[in-house]
Amino acid sequence: MNHAPTPAPSTDTRTRPWHGIMVATTLPLREDLGVDYDAYAEHVQWLIANGCDGVVPNGSLGEYQTLTDEERARVVRTAVEAAGDGSRVMPGVAAYGSAEARRWADQAAEAGAGSVLLLPPNAYRADEAAVRAHYAEVARAGLPVVAYNNPIDTKVDLVPSLLARLHADGSVVAVKEFSGDVRRAYEIAELAPGLDLLIGADDVLLELALAGAVGWIAGYPNALPSACSMLYRAAVTGDLTTALPLYKSLHSLLRWDSKTEFVQAIKLSMDLAGRPGGPTRPPRFPLTGDVEAAVRAATEKALAEGLS
Repeated sequence: MNHAPTPAPSTDTRTRPWHGIMVATTLPLREDLGVDYDAYAEHVQWLIANGCDGVVPNGSLGEYQTLTDEERARVVRTAVEAAGDGSRVMPGVAAYGSAEARRWADQAAEAGAGSVLLLPPNAYRADEAAVRAHYAEVARAGLPVVAYNNPIDTKVDLVPSLLARLHADGSVVAVKEFSGDVRRAYEIAELAPGLDLLIGADDVLLELALAGAVGWIAGYPNALPSACSMLYRAAVTGDLTTALPLYKSLHSLLRWDSKTEFVQAIKLSMDLAGRPGGPTRPPRFPLTGDVEAAVRAATEKALAEGLS
């Protein structure tokens, strides 16, 4: 079945800076593993031109843990300039310490970004009081804060009751929900009806869209923005005639966003789709063997079906 989408115009239909398809961008690296800022600027512009609403620089897909402070700050400035509208940019401001995360939020505000994405404290398994203090401190930078719930990697779970408290504190406006438990969408809506739900993992997109998500912090649009845009917009409007077959067609690819090798997988898919994916910085190394073959097969299947 050919689902070939027509590239969407770069129309901003969001009602809040954190709504819509916000792509967690990969970061183009040269062969010497230096950051190619010109290529990154072009990638940001290309994503917006192909139906995405904005970008999330300095997330895990952007390999922020391997960047110097200078590189990390310049990535944000590059994204804001390339997007042409700072509200389209949601920098990741995760750090081991709350003071450092606050500094990154201050830098994002100074650069003109519209919101920030923040993990809970991840230096240790923080309790509720520490989590609330962490988010309150970063919120003082003045930008809307989107909480990032990733209990798999951080070992700190932002359960619905805790998210409700963070929202009541005035510390967060939304949550990127990456736990994989789609049942949480309904509990979050019950406990914190004013807290926006954002799809955090590509392979639960349809389920969370139908549960009321108003945004998607996305990985695979880096490689296939038009197809992913078509899927998201069909899903959030309840157009299952369009969304379900497209979701089934893409799912073998989308699930790589939730696997350990997600950065290398998405960059390989970009390379295959004719985008500059390129290398990753150590400790990440290129995919090999069965993993590479699986990503390659899923990507080539999508491309053969006319998806882009």
